[in-house]
Amino acid sequence: MDRIDLFRIFARVVECASFTRAADTLGLPRSSVSSAVAELEQRVGARLLHRTTRKVSPTHDGAAFYERALRVVADVEEAETLFRHAAAEPSGRLRVDVPGRIGRLIIAPALPAFLDRYPQIDIDLGVTDRAINLIEDSADCVVRVGPLSDSGLIARPLGDLTLINVASPGYLARHGAPRTPDDLGAHWAVNYASPSTGRIEEWEWCEQGATRTVAMRGRVTVNSAEAYIACCLAGLGLIQIPAYDVKRHIDAGELIELMTRHRAAPMPMTLLYPHRQHLSRRLQVFADWLTDLLKQKLLAAE
Repeated sequence: MDRIDLFRIFARVVECASFTRAADTLGLPRSSVSSAVAELEQRVGARLLHRTTRKVSPTHDGAAFYERALRVVADVEEAETLFRHAAAEPSGRLRVDVPGRIGRLIIAPALPAFLDRYPQIDIDLGVTDRAINLIEDSADCVVRVGPLSDSGLIARPLGDLTLINVASPGYLARHGAPRTPDDLGAHWAVNYASPSTGRIEEWEWCEQGATRTVAMRGRVTVNSAEAYIACCLAGLGLIQIPAYDVKRHIDAGELIELMTRHRAAPMPMTLLYPHRQHLSRRLQVFADWLTDLLKQKLLAAE
């Protein structure tokens, strides 16, 4: 097997932490993937992977070799496409995953303009508040909001989302408006549970350069942004939400911003994609378009 192909297969096994999942994403038999890694280990003269019945992970040598292999593959792919990029029309299918409301309110309405501009590109748009695994789910890129774990993916910052505190007029008529975090003990919140971990987020604010948190009382817990906003509109409690998400409701008087001096820290918004895709022409043009779109529609509107 070609040496570059061995590098690609090894990198995919590391990213998937599984021979079977790597084989599925590559469209190869599992035996071919296993043989390729064995051949690579023989060539380099080192054991690159720890193998158990449940998981595959890189050895110390394997982790170092993985980073080198990615650079080699990237250099080869760049050389292969060096003279094609300028003349070639970006083409192919992109699988993109984005948070629910960003996908529904911002990206989907703007997609016709992108597809008109790049008629050879097709989009599979996944819209979910659950953080997917890019490699296992064969995604080309995802938009993430919030702090990132050390995933080994390429991260492209898209900007920070302003978070605000809001409640409905109905809630405020019954319970009054909190003026400072000291008042929160007498109030209710709509609790938000992470779709990925199930952990309920605490109420957060910045004070003298430090982040403070407190657990809020809540009779309703949700795990989607849609339900979070809907319950707030129904008067079930206070919420903390990106400003763009409720701008329409604030303009209509359906929600009211509270405690403007005690907001949570802004949430970073990031585009993530695997090393193996970072030279894709269609991904490059989509990433540039998406960056401009989100800055225009989300960040400039705050």
